[in-house]
Order: sequence, then C-alpha cells, then structure tokens
Amino acid sequence: MPTIETARGPIDTAELGQTLMHEHVFLIDPEIQQNHPEEWGSEDDRVADAVRRLNEVAALGVRTVVDPTVIGLGRYVPRIERIAAQVDLNIVVATGLYTYDAVPLHFRYRGPALNAVLGTEVPDPMVDMFVGDIRDGIAGTSVKAAFLKCAIDAEGLTPGVERVMRAVARAQLETGVPVTVHTHPGSRQGLVVKRVLCDEEGVDPRRVVLGHSGDSSDADHLSELADAGFVLGMDRFGINLETTFEARADIVVEMCRRGYAGSMVLSQDASCYFDWIQQDLLALMPQWRYTHIHEEVLPYLLEHGVTQAQVETMLVENPRRYFEG
Repeated sequence: MPTIETARGPIDTAELGQTLMHEHVFLIDPEIQQNHPEEWGSEDDRVADAVRRLNEVAALGVRTVVDPTVIGLGRYVPRIERIAAQVDLNIVVATGLYTYDAVPLHFRYRGPALNAVLGTEVPDPMVDMFVGDIRDGIAGTSVKAAFLKCAIDAEGLTPGVERVMRAVARAQLETGVPVTVHTHPGSRQGLVVKRVLCDEEGVDPRRVVLGHSGDSSDADHLSELADAGFVLGMDRFGINLETTFEARADIVVEMCRRGYAGSMVLSQDASCYFDWIQQDLLALMPQWRYTHIHEEVLPYLLEHGVTQAQVETMLVENPRRYFEG
C-alpha cells in the first residue's frame, strides 16, 4: 500500500479518508508575529483554539486536512507538529514558495539571477530546499512535506512566479510528490500552468491541483482544464466576497452533471488565524470555517442532483489518487 507523510509521520494512503484538500491551520506574517507579539497573542491559546477547531471537523468524519502553507504564508512546522499530536485527524504539510510577483530577497541574487553575470547556468537553491523538506524533514523536525505549492494570480507569469514554478516542477520530478498551484481562473492562469509546469517542465497534470478553480463559473473553461488532466480545486467555500455561495456550489453541480466528479476536490481555504485579514472583514464571512463543507455545502449539492457516490469521489477517492500518483 502506498504511504503519505503527515505531521505525525507516514500513513497508508487508505487512511486518508475524507480529505479537505486546501485548509490552512495558520496564515501569519512571521515578522509581525516576532516583532509585535501582541498581534499574535498567547501561543498556548492559539494552539488550543486550532486543536478545538480541527477536532470539530474531525467529529464530522473528516480524516485529513491538507495544509498548503509554505514560505510566504507563515509556515512554522514545529507548531503544526504540536497541534497534530492533539487532534484526531491527519495534517499533511507542504513545501514551496508563495508569491504573485518577485521572489523573496533571500533568493533574488542567487541561482538563476547570476546566469547572465557568470555566463553559465547556476542551479536554483530553491530546488534543493524543497527536495530537502520532502526527503529529510522541515526545520529540524521529523515532519516531511508531502506536496509542493506555488502560485500565479491575475498578475500573470512574472519573472519571480515563473522561477518558483520551474523550481517546484524540478523538485516534483526529482521526488514524485504532487503539486498544488494557487491560480486565478478569471484570467485563465491555469493555461499558463499547463504550458510552463507541464508542457515545458514535464509535470504530469494529473499530479496537479489547480487551486481556487471554483472562483470561476465558466464550465467550458474548467472542462478544458479537466480534460487536460488537472484536478480542479473547488476550495473556497465560505469566501463569498466576489461571488456567492450558490455560484460556488452550482458550478460543482454543473461539473458533476458533465461527468467531472473525478476531476474535483473540495475545501474551504479556511484558517484558524489569518493575521492580515481584519476581523470586521471576517465577520462578513461567517461560513468560513472548517465545518462549512459538511454543514452547508454537501446538503446543497445533494439537494441539487449530486450523488453520494460523487461526493465520495471528490472527498475520498480523488485526494487518495492525487497523492498515490
């Protein structure tokens, strides 16, 4: 039986069970947290709150939460390891880098940035970092990353975004773990992912989740991406600032009607603590919680023609197949 790494160590992929494929435990700015700890509050209180919230969703039958928090989003795995020891579910962690624009200063004058100066191809240190997180463990812990993460948004393929995407691709080919990409379906950035990550770098699109595909209601475009082999992340339920709950749910219904249940995964992109979103904005999104899928989304889908078998495919079979390869 294939295995997958989690924050508590490797498990058989059969133990993944119901899986929420895009949930953050914490989204923080580590420099703010370190220099203005009053913004973070009590570490013990934050951990206890995360444990409580994760156990709530576990009580509804969820067995696994996949956390795509990487460099740029405040990943701190020792804290996740502490939380994982207290919850009744699996937490799967990622490696990679999150940017819509430039790479962080740490990488700006290293690797490919020196190619023109030195007149030779300089390896990108990001690749070795990502591979090390997968093979050796993260930040001195025994926790190993089980997938890779990068991003492209409406700004498109900036030099920094392209560099990270190619580094993620090379780490994927070296290790075999899958990839999730934050995308902007409104500007059809999934097609750019296809060109760079898959056509040019050689990553199998069946090993790639195109995150936030559910932001779009363009079923023809999403069908094109699914036909290319990608997994569509219908993963922002509860974030209804530029769309509606019904629009997010109805595109899942339509894609299931078209026969694409085998190409979608479900989630909410929620977080126990999101330090760059103001609390008054969060108050406008009361559904943005780990339990939203089970309490509101699944009943709506089932009432509108999605079958229980299709639900199982999206929550259980597709995540397992994505990680197994």
